[in-house]
Amino acid sequence: MPFIPHTEADIKAMLATIGIQDVDDLFDEIPAALRGAELTAVPEAINEMEIGRLMQERAEADGHYLCFIGAGAYEHHIPAAVWQITTRGEFYSAYTPYQAEASQGTLQLLYEYQTMIASLTGMDVSNASLYDGASALAEAVLMAVRLHKKGRTVLAPKTVHPVYRKVVRTIVSNQGIGLVEPDYDTRSGNSPLEALEASYHGDCAALVIPQPNFFGVLEDVDAMTDWAHAHGLIVIACVNPISLALLKAPGDWGNAGADIVVGEGQPLGVPLSSGGPYFGFMSCKQDYVRQMPGRIIGRTMDRDGRPGFTLTLQAREQHIRRSKATSNICTNQGLLVTAATIYMSLLGPEGLERVAAQSHANICTLLTRLGSVAGVEPVFDRPVFHEAVVRLQSPPADVLRAMEAQGILAGFALTDDYPELGQCLLVCATETKTSADIDRYAQHMQRILSKRRLDPPCAQKM
Repeated sequence: MPFIPHTEADIKAMLATIGIQDVDDLFDEIPAALRGAELTAVPEAINEMEIGRLMQERAEADGHYLCFIGAGAYEHHIPAAVWQITTRGEFYSAYTPYQAEASQGTLQLLYEYQTMIASLTGMDVSNASLYDGASALAEAVLMAVRLHKKGRTVLAPKTVHPVYRKVVRTIVSNQGIGLVEPDYDTRSGNSPLEALEASYHGDCAALVIPQPNFFGVLEDVDAMTDWAHAHGLIVIACVNPISLALLKAPGDWGNAGADIVVGEGQPLGVPLSSGGPYFGFMSCKQDYVRQMPGRIIGRTMDRDGRPGFTLTLQAREQHIRRSKATSNICTNQGLLVTAATIYMSLLGPEGLERVAAQSHANICTLLTRLGSVAGVEPVFDRPVFHEAVVRLQSPPADVLRAMEAQGILAGFALTDDYPELGQCLLVCATETKTSADIDRYAQHMQRILSKRRLDPPCAQKM
């Protein structure tokens, strides 16, 4: 909040009303041994002008960069109206809508959000969101194992976001659930059915299908979905929501469609914000709704025939016995969902399609420009969306540092997560990039790589 409105007199009056002398008396039931010590490292108080200057200096120290990093978090244009409305008091201060009679606005917004996500993913029902894309995938894995009843292993190809795979493994490993990671084709960048077949065994419960995958490559989702269903597996789609404005909805994959759909909602009107907070989305087929974690908002009629909204399914540990809960989720990132709902409402289907189409056009333009740069080559030969992988003749870490010095965040180095690819970089271009931005990127890349060829590392050290 901008300021604390209570004066010392206000505080004393409130304390007197409840019959105590000091704010510390509110916490007298906490044993002294458990209380924290004095905060000795907190600096002395400064006035409003001084703190305003301090924060401005810190913000300026971050600099302003032209961002070509994707890798799961994307810089999209967010109309000013989105957060102007989201931060209105009605939304900004609203919390969990346990009391339907006092929360109709919040409940209606969540209902509209669910409707939009279900429509975007081609599924029957959506929940009211989760923490983020990675934990949403972990929840989907747990859900799939419950649905399958027999299998305790899930196939999550190496083309799934490496951080997502780490999060899933962390959450499910102690519950006796294994994660098998089928390999990918190093020429095409997708997961072939042969790799899935080689990793499959009788204990498998589900297959995760990323679309697009971490490399930006489009997977053969129809063949993968049909293969999984033929083997009795639950299909979990992990998707970029912006891509669904152009690509086939997971509900239409193969002959029967995906069973569960998850993803990161950050592209839908949420700023990068140094990595969060974001939100995860989840939708599924109607038959599986009782195993879906989180909240679901329903539309009903009151006794006077007026439409109303209420919490319907919320099978989590706050409401039923812990052993019977589908999840221990205790929030749904409601404020971020509010922004996403307003974003999707403002853009509509046509606007989302334009964002997706321009993003695709820009990555194609970037790849074309980089194709003329000596020392840069494309890695995979399949269609891509949003981002793509290129191989450099110089170590990516060195190139990224040199590009950053020119005010450009040039991509995400794959050397740690995919060392078998060599000196590769994941680059991204959304609708926010102009032709001038792409030219600037390519020109600096060409100059930096040319200089490194003329001055090899050993010569630079000497």
